[in-house]
Amino acid sequence: MYKVDLNSDLGESFGAYTIGLDSQVVQYVSSVNVACGYHAGDPLVMDKTVAAAKAAGVAVGAHPGYPDLMGFGRRNLVCTPAEAKAYVQYQMGALLAFCAAHGVPLQHVKPHGALYNMAAKDEALAAGIAEGIASVDKNVILLGLAGSKLLSAGRAAGLRVASEVFADRAYQADGSLVPRSKPGAVIHDADEAIARTVRMVKEGKVTAITGEEVTIEAHSICVHGDNPDAVEFVRRIRAKLEAEGVTIAPIAQIV
Repeated sequence: MYKVDLNSDLGESFGAYTIGLDSQVVQYVSSVNVACGYHAGDPLVMDKTVAAAKAAGVAVGAHPGYPDLMGFGRRNLVCTPAEAKAYVQYQMGALLAFCAAHGVPLQHVKPHGALYNMAAKDEALAAGIAEGIASVDKNVILLGLAGSKLLSAGRAAGLRVASEVFADRAYQADGSLVPRSKPGAVIHDADEAIARTVRMVKEGKVTAITGEEVTIEAHSICVHGDNPDAVEFVRRIRAKLEAEGVTIAPIAQIV
């Protein structure tokens, strides 16, 4: 029996600025990653997002990023593992307050943007993140790129880890994502992206941008919902997976 989580990054609005179609996306996913105020989000948005997730019966995770609001957390910053650890602790703490207020457990932590991608290849940075999570709550699951250093660090820190794959992103031969700055990094053909996703879940394989077959483990699929087309894609991908006999469930029911 096949089982997979569908996750999406929510709560990325800030002040007067609205980003994403959260109220629509939350209907189709099983876990959400809530921005914690560093790359996006603010206290009111965090509160509203946790409440919406609870109402939809969707699991909540923290989505900590670099302290880079202007760059949306997508710029590579230089920081020590100790700084990364503290950044994660601080942001988890912020979200945990809203989880407690709404009586919702914190299921997982998924780093955002540059922090996520850098930790996929940087052992020391990955260790700092994993230690930060473990120091706050060892029962929280670390969600990271399939086959990455981040997952290895999570295991070493005694955490449960979940392998994430991306429905609409191209892969390199080493299993890493093609950088957004390169042509072909994002797959815009919805039918192709959905077919690739089903194959990752059922066969554990994905074709790299250079043609190689890459073995990949898919516990959770990241789907984006920041425009109307993306929301329709989330709906379609869930419908297709269920039609293929795949059960959609939160990460805690999978790892």
